[in-house]
Amino acid sequence: MERLKLVLQYFQSNSESISNGICIVLALVSVKLYTSFDFNCPCLPQYNKLYSLGVMTVPPIIFFFLGVLVNRHTGVMMDEWMRPVGNRSKNPAVVKYLFSAMIQRALLAPMVWILVTLLDGKIFICAFSLSVDPGLFSGVPNNTGLDVVKIMAKVPCKEDVIFQNSSFRKAVSRYVRCYSQAVGWSILLLLIILGAMGRLIKPCFEDHAAFLQTRYWSNYLDVEQKLFDETCVLHARDFARKCVVQFFEDMTDDSVLRLPHPSFISNVNEGWQEEEERLHGVTKQEQVDQLLNKWYYGKPELDVTRIAHRPRPCVTWQDPGGKTLYSDI
Repeated sequence: MERLKLVLQYFQSNSESISNGICIVLALVSVKLYTSFDFNCPCLPQYNKLYSLGVMTVPPIIFFFLGVLVNRHTGVMMDEWMRPVGNRSKNPAVVKYLFSAMIQRALLAPMVWILVTLLDGKIFICAFSLSVDPGLFSGVPNNTGLDVVKIMAKVPCKEDVIFQNSSFRKAVSRYVRCYSQAVGWSILLLLIILGAMGRLIKPCFEDHAAFLQTRYWSNYLDVEQKLFDETCVLHARDFARKCVVQFFEDMTDDSVLRLPHPSFISNVNEGWQEEEERLHGVTKQEQVDQLLNKWYYGKPELDVTRIAHRPRPCVTWQDPGGKTLYSDI
């Protein structure tokens, strides 16, 4: 349980980890779907390859677009690419970095599906049993009245009556499955080698400082969008609360009620002051629309000097003689 909690905490730590977790889940889903999927090869010469091609390509395409859809980098990349320049210039390197990260994560589940399909071998047998020379094997069923092409097309169908009490179908299936697994392991080895060489060679031809800057600003765009969304949610909640309270107050008659001053009134006033701060002076629909319009067409400059160095109140404590004792900021 402790390890599971650590894994969940890692995947919830930031949006990049969440994207990695979603891609891993999609990969596991692809494996689960493959193992639970009932493959029924048509066992007809004109349809075997078409069926196999569909199983090998359609699910990976679906998983790829699902990976693009659920990846947060997709939205951040499109927002940065399509937004007007405004007060902030665009950085093509950041868009390229986000696009690369999105594609890499989206390709995980499709590659898992293809590798599992090849290592299992059923689809490969359905597609290429026609390409095997039957003369390499003994026990070809010759008393069925079918030509060799139709017999080879029925190899993936182990329930077919023509293969009863015959080892021919098992021999052909084993032969084709060996090729399928060889292709699968070769692709996996090639991917591992390319990934390792990319990690080793890439630093030799890339400016690491520029890479750190690109990664920083790509993370900044993600964090900025999340903070803006959270601030909008808080503002909308307080705006809605005040709108509802104002509606109910307008429905009642004005009256003056004199009561003893309770001790919790100050806390209530502090709460209302906090809500006023959350509204940031934006109290009308026109102001909200103007603010959102300004955020899209003219995002602020990447310069926080004014708010970072704004003056802070300083309280200096002195003794009766005017000598400074200490100061509080």
